[in-house]
Amino acid sequence: MKEIKDKDLPKNPIEAQGMLIKATYRKFGIDVLPIIRESCKKQGRALGLKVRKKLADNKLSTVAKAFSKSYDPKDVKIIQISDELFQIQGNKCPFGLENTSRELCEAVMEIDAEYFRTAVDNSIELKIFKTVAEGDEYCDTIYKLKQNKSND
Repeated sequence: MKEIKDKDLPKNPIEAQGMLIKATYRKFGIDVLPIIRESCKKQGRALGLKVRKKLADNKLSTVAKAFSKSYDPKDVKIIQISDELFQIQGNKCPFGLENTSRELCEAVMEIDAEYFRTAVDNSIELKIFKTVAEGDEYCDTIYKLKQNKSND
């Protein structure tokens, strides 16, 4: 049996989840992405339901501020928080997906997308402009509340 070195151990549960996701993706390729996406979506919904119960309101700005407390400010920079838009940029993937693939990033990001859809509003859209999973220098993501088309 291969000895596990301390430097190869995950630092937290999210890194451990990322290790499992990457190993599964390496073994099964793009065919496993729908399974990863669906599992991550369920995780996001569960987290969104929890946070929705804890907060005074379900405005995007309120949920985004609560979400922001879950990561290290040296790794993630808040670009904008409002009731319509939340934009963040990160230089490190908490799941360790650096240099894997955009498709894997998008599948795993269903956690956050569903978190915001559940905690705020089902019309929240996630846009990933840049991702370290694809080799970009940093991630750039926006969670945006879709405007009601009938009011335009």
